[in-house]
Amino acid sequence: MKKIRIALWIAVAFFAALLGALVYTATAEKQKIAGAAFGVPFELTDGAGRTVTQADFTGKPTALFFGFTHCPEVCPTTLYELNGWMEKVDPQGKSLQAYFVTVDPERDTPEIVGQYVDNVSKRIVGLSGAPDKVMDMVKGYRVYAKKVPVDESKPNGDYSMDHTASVFLLDAQGRFKSTIAYGENADTAVKKLENLVAG
Repeated sequence: MKKIRIALWIAVAFFAALLGALVYTATAEKQKIAGAAFGVPFELTDGAGRTVTQADFTGKPTALFFGFTHCPEVCPTTLYELNGWMEKVDPQGKSLQAYFVTVDPERDTPEIVGQYVDNVSKRIVGLSGAPDKVMDMVKGYRVYAKKVPVDESKPNGDYSMDHTASVFLLDAQGRFKSTIAYGENADTAVKKLENLVAG
């Protein structure tokens, strides 16, 4: 009986140690992810022909939005609202930057995206590039994007894009901090940007 009790205590101690090791490993992995820059390395182009990489998402906090120029409502509304929030939070334009990345690189060249964004804001930078490079970046930033035919009977005809409609907020080290949802209360959105700038 005594031997069985000892064996049980050894088994309990073993499983407690195993559980502790698993918790430690999971916590260490979570901290590692939290400390790493969000997304993947990429190389895209802005409307002026300049190359933009993941390194450009560091140095100051970044608001990052994915959309497309044929978007009927969500994208132009978000760009307009984001520009207004940025004007409130950072009127001098020195503490916060923003980028709009197309999810439709087949139609949205860097020039087209640049003009589209410039019509709404001089503070937000539009990005595009080769379709494979753009979509690798989109997937690497965990953004949903899917081509949807306007007419189901003509799959190769005109199309729209379903896509993630949130604005991603990255700190000055390029780490993910939070999001601003489409349609979120303006005061809440401004507060999130203020917190982002404050660090």
